[in-house]
Amino acid sequence: MKIITLHVLDNSLQVSYAPAGQPAAQRQFTIAYNSDQAIGENLENLRLKLAGLDVDAAVIDNALSYPFSDTVVGINHQRIDIGLAITNMLNIPVVSSQAIADQGLNAALTAKRNYLSWHLDYYGQYQGKRNYGQEAMLTVGNGFFGLRGAYTEAHADHDNYPGMYAAGLYDQLSTNINGRQVTNEDLVNLPNAQALTFGVDHQNPFQIKASDIQDIYRSLDLHTGALTTTMLVQLPTGHSLQIRTTKLANMKDWHRLGIRYSVTPLNFAGTLQIYSEIDGSVINSNVDRYAAFDQHHIKVTGTGQQPDTIYLEGHTRSSKVNFIFGSQLVGPGKALDAPVDTRPNAEQHIQQMRSVAVQPNQTYTFEKNVVLFTSRETKTDLMTTATADLQQASFDNTLASSTAYWQQRWAGADIQITGDITAQKLTRVNLYHLFSSAQAIASGKIDASVNARGLDGEAYRGHVFWDEMFDLPVYALHDPQLAKQLLMYRYRRLSAAKQNAKDAGFAGAMYPWQSGEVGDEQSQVVHLNPLTNTWDPDYSSLQRHVSLAVAYNVIMYTHITGDTDFMTDYGLEMLEEISQFWLSKAKLDTKTGRYTIDQVMGPDEFHENYPNADSTGLANNAYTNLMVTWLFNQLTDLRQSLPQAQVAATDQKTGFNQDVIKEVADVSHHLKLDINPDGIIGQFEGYFKLPRLDFSKYQKKYGDISRMDRILKAEGKTPDAYQVAKQADALMAFYSLDATAVMGLLKQLGYDLPQQALMKNLQFYLDRTTHGSTLSRIVYAVLTAMAGNMDQSWKLFSQALLSDYYDIQGGTTAEGIHLGVMGAVTLMSTRHYAGVDVLAPQLTVNPHLPENWRAIRFHQLVRGIRYTFEIDHRQVTVTADHAATLTIGQHEVSLKPQQPATISY
Repeated sequence: MKIITLHVLDNSLQVSYAPAGQPAAQRQFTIAYNSDQAIGENLENLRLKLAGLDVDAAVIDNALSYPFSDTVVGINHQRIDIGLAITNMLNIPVVSSQAIADQGLNAALTAKRNYLSWHLDYYGQYQGKRNYGQEAMLTVGNGFFGLRGAYTEAHADHDNYPGMYAAGLYDQLSTNINGRQVTNEDLVNLPNAQALTFGVDHQNPFQIKASDIQDIYRSLDLHTGALTTTMLVQLPTGHSLQIRTTKLANMKDWHRLGIRYSVTPLNFAGTLQIYSEIDGSVINSNVDRYAAFDQHHIKVTGTGQQPDTIYLEGHTRSSKVNFIFGSQLVGPGKALDAPVDTRPNAEQHIQQMRSVAVQPNQTYTFEKNVVLFTSRETKTDLMTTATADLQQASFDNTLASSTAYWQQRWAGADIQITGDITAQKLTRVNLYHLFSSAQAIASGKIDASVNARGLDGEAYRGHVFWDEMFDLPVYALHDPQLAKQLLMYRYRRLSAAKQNAKDAGFAGAMYPWQSGEVGDEQSQVVHLNPLTNTWDPDYSSLQRHVSLAVAYNVIMYTHITGDTDFMTDYGLEMLEEISQFWLSKAKLDTKTGRYTIDQVMGPDEFHENYPNADSTGLANNAYTNLMVTWLFNQLTDLRQSLPQAQVAATDQKTGFNQDVIKEVADVSHHLKLDINPDGIIGQFEGYFKLPRLDFSKYQKKYGDISRMDRILKAEGKTPDAYQVAKQADALMAFYSLDATAVMGLLKQLGYDLPQQALMKNLQFYLDRTTHGSTLSRIVYAVLTAMAGNMDQSWKLFSQALLSDYYDIQGGTTAEGIHLGVMGAVTLMSTRHYAGVDVLAPQLTVNPHLPENWRAIRFHQLVRGIRYTFEIDHRQVTVTADHAATLTIGQHEVSLKPQQPATISY
């Protein structure tokens, strides 16, 4: 084991390098601290000094003593958790010399590896979008509500945003923009019910101020779903305190939120006041771009108070959803009347307080239990229901519920990666967000689906996009009931999708690009360009491929789970209606015998129209046409395999007759694509007529060119006029299916491409893509892995894995995590790197593990059989709880129940 030992001085870092157990260092060097650089930049010099050396762990020999971390040090009058920083940089565990003295080297390193892989930690105070982003990453939730990981003592301002959201709770308001009434629907930011703070000797309640906070450490424990914040405070009066706050969502009784608030006076005796509040004056203000719109979505209709308990009632302004919050504060001391609220909007707040006599170095612990009920999921009287539930709530009950849930969830859904601390931690973070954003929907009592940013922020207005497609396989593999309920959200909006199609002049069902409360189109008609501060037209609703994503989800859900009842009861109807929409979009050119689908946008999003065209949209988008062909093939096969009586009953509902069946067959063999002589698949018809953009020129001028569309528009140009893409488009079908399936579709349409077509197309489009969407990198990570370029695949995968953790898009995580990327990264680790392809026609295993992953282990539930896979660089071991057959490499393997089989590859 190779170890570096660091001795931290105020102006330098002394480093020694040696194998463990050797008395003398092999190398020693000193890194001088540059006060003109940030701490992170100074630490980057450590990486440079270690170039070419194998390092397995680090030891800090003069760490400070803190209750929350053993690797905090002081550098240049600043404190930093250097262990966290080095782990992030070098992907190694870091321990203190004191931890080694207490536990021994191996035990200390093992404990730290385990801790790092199960905790998401942030040390220090951060401002602006950076802190907003950390709040999103630290969100606690259960799928009914999500509560951002803000300090309980904070209210919304430039640095803090304690937002809270309930699944599917939207509201629409209209605003005059440039003389036009623009209606926008938002996921509503609900009253701040977590508000909780303290005061000393009846002085003003504490508020978050950088000058008063000596240290702060936030840790999300993925074992239990509990977020703990430890804060060391010194007030201007000289009073010093330690505040430890733990909050979490109840995963069983999902109306409940629990907060434990422990206060330790460090240098005084006196009285301590605890102030609890429900703040109904909140608005939707998480996204700066939306500031021009009316964001006042809630109206408080009443407040009430009982001993130790407060209530706030209200409703949304236009959707008229009633809600109630109840909050109970318990702990030592006695309840007192809260101070008179003199704020202008005092009627929108309700407060309570307790006061207790305190002694130094004694800890005083309080509980705040909160319940939320709305008229969407609750049909009984809200006040009566909330009162009864609050009486049953306790922090211990919520902690027990959350712990039990996560123990069970990790037992089935955990992905264990050996050899990569960062990938292990962030894979678990992704799984945490996937389930904490949706779990309660599995109850069947909440009419909602997963939106693109979880229940963590307000970007995309909390709407449901095609991102479901990247998440649903993960849900289907680990919680089929949850996956089914997400699909039922779409089924319940089938009539709205049919109305959307009818209003646009088409048959069948056309799902909206942005879906919310009722399933009508919620895409904006104008969009703010932050580079020019102007409102540009927004044509994103032309992304009709969202209906293909819905169909894909229906088909893949049934394929993974074997739930044919869902297909016959609901799915087939959706597929037939969606298919009839595409038939009505397809236009036959009698001269060529080819069908054209026009006035659409692909996933790229940069291209909305043809340059100088009078009409909107594009013709013959490759992804759209290939997936329409695939859908028609799947529908044809399903209609033959399902019980014919049920097929006939569905046909009666949808009007699917022999003429339609004949048209499906014809269109599925004659859709038009634009393919050049080199075998490059044109993103849309006419793509090859556009000039290529000089990326190097723009990178020199602007640096970050990921949002090239905004840059070009700021220059008075348009991305419509260039071969430039925001994200994968022409090759997206290869991601959704696989190379064999796509090549088969191309051949079916009459296009024969050479064997190396994927590689050539891949390089062509990588050279033209700016990765302006977080989804772009993970899709191309899959495509490069399919093409055998594992180095490039790993680079793209790593960027996608880290995208929210480092907020690589410069502030977008502040507005909510990117749930689609989290699902796609999670699936790629098992489907492409571990090679277990559950989406293929038959279950196959073809591993291509990243070099630094020594092994991977996980469970998956496929068509009623629970598989356990253990895969390293030499062999695959698989166990199933029922007899099963699968293909591992070139071997067909028959499994007996609970008997592992090991195959070398």
